[in-house]
Amino acid sequence: MTTIDRLFRNARLADGRTVDIAVKDGCIVAIASAPKTYGSVGETIDLGRRLVLPGLVDGHIHLDKGFVGDDWKPHRPCTAGFNVRERVLFEKQALAEAKPISVRAAALIDLCVSHGTTQMRSHVDIDTQVRLRNLEQVLAARDAHRDKVSVQIVAFPQSGIVTSPGTAELLDEAVRAGADLVGGLDPAGYDGDVDGHLDVIFGIANRRGVGIDIHLHDGGLLGISEIEKIAHRTKALGLGGKVTISHAYALGEVARDVAQRIAQLLAEAGVAILTNAPGAHAFPPVLLLRDAGVNVFAGNDNIRDSWWPYGDGDLFERAMIVGYRSGFSTDADLATAFDMVTTDAARALGLSGYGVIEGAPADFVVLDARHVQEAVVARPKPRDVYKRGRLVARNGAIIMAPR
Repeated sequence: MTTIDRLFRNARLADGRTVDIAVKDGCIVAIASAPKTYGSVGETIDLGRRLVLPGLVDGHIHLDKGFVGDDWKPHRPCTAGFNVRERVLFEKQALAEAKPISVRAAALIDLCVSHGTTQMRSHVDIDTQVRLRNLEQVLAARDAHRDKVSVQIVAFPQSGIVTSPGTAELLDEAVRAGADLVGGLDPAGYDGDVDGHLDVIFGIANRRGVGIDIHLHDGGLLGISEIEKIAHRTKALGLGGKVTISHAYALGEVARDVAQRIAQLLAEAGVAILTNAPGAHAFPPVLLLRDAGVNVFAGNDNIRDSWWPYGDGDLFERAMIVGYRSGFSTDADLATAFDMVTTDAARALGLSGYGVIEGAPADFVVLDARHVQEAVVARPKPRDVYKRGRLVARNGAIIMAPR
């Protein structure tokens, strides 16, 4: 007989089954539809046939930028439309007067966890001004909150690479210091040197054995040409499954036949696309890309920071926003929106053994919904959030149960 730490009874899975979930050492060791005999059971929890879904995965967030946990800071618009360079300047000015990252990152982590996030990928600014200071503080926050959430870190050159001498060396140093991936930013629109920019980030990725997640706001055919270059480099270096293009607005701005051609290229190269279906921006056509075999996933991106005053860290709401803006209405479509903040995001992050399955970490969300479709459209609360089988949040509040 198996000795287990916690036994969750009357758990209703997404497929409609009501089961018992046995957890030992933070992992699911058994899922049983019929009563099963165990050895010693440390704790039994009756979930009352509430819906149990895998912990949510935020595929794109910025833990060093948010003002959650700080005083309210009114949004400062660009002087003439959206301008990345101006936004970076405004951000640096605002962050100079903000509370320490340790305070703000902790508050943002708790906000996201309270809604059901158990995994996230955070981009962290690396430039010649902050050097590795932001990274050091986010690494410390990752460690301090590891019992609530697992965090991947992208070394992100928010101020460019080619136009900011010294940044390439800092990105390499950041990866050696603990960043999990190397990032990039608009090789054409920001740096004005596509090949030079990509030489740096693909060089680091290839040399250090890490993945890539590159911000690409450049639109139209300019953005398409950059996407093509990224896909070709990914395929040439055998980095399929380890490269993400975040935002990729251009895919939503070109003719359908162009998007279909690029979708095939992305699928063949194994490049994933991240979208948060932002505001008034065009964004990638989710279903067209998925039909071609591209992994398209979602994340919150900016939450109440210099770039964007909105957001509460709720990935069910993000799934709803993606679905709403994509015109999703069928049950299959709504399931796709849910997959984008769970299984698809987990695949993009390279998470193994993810889900409410035997052998996986016991990360799950418990809520009152009949199925995933209702979870997306209604975003029901309250929710119970478990990390490795331990209750970490309930009713929107962090609760760290004893080990």
